[in-house]
Amino acid sequence: MLAAGAQGPDFRLRDLSGRQRTRSEISGGKPVLLAFFKVSCPTCQYAFPFLERIYRGRTRQDIAMYAISQDDAESTREFNADFGITLPALLDTEEDGYPASNAYGLSHVPSLFLVEPDGRISLAIAGFDKNGIQELGRRLGKEPFEPGESVPEWRPG
Repeated sequence: MLAAGAQGPDFRLRDLSGRQRTRSEISGGKPVLLAFFKVSCPTCQYAFPFLERIYRGRTRQDIAMYAISQDDAESTREFNADFGITLPALLDTEEDGYPASNAYGLSHVPSLFLVEPDGRISLAIAGFDKNGIQELGRRLGKEPFEPGESVPEWRPG
């Protein structure tokens, strides 16, 4: 998996409406969070509602956020409905050879990358890492966890 400091590769993926999008296009000259997941992954199911909190409550609108699904559009839409996810999604499917997942060196999900406008990865998180999610929330201006909420330090992907 690519680490912070590495160059984040560009990619071309379809969104849920079938439109082709590239990483450089979705960033629009600003940082972009890429949150890779698979709908059947229990750790993804656990982590994504916290990412949704950040997405909905972020004070920094100058950072884009995208979910990168390793599943088809129908399964991704069902996941979004089941877990209340409104992050825009791109499809990185087996049928297409997982081009973005392979380019970012993924071996498991969830995997998160904050990619700066120059393409440099400034934050990389594998699995569910409480400290990493808190750092992401700090950068986007929204605390992901509620006071008193019991959250594990780490869950493997």
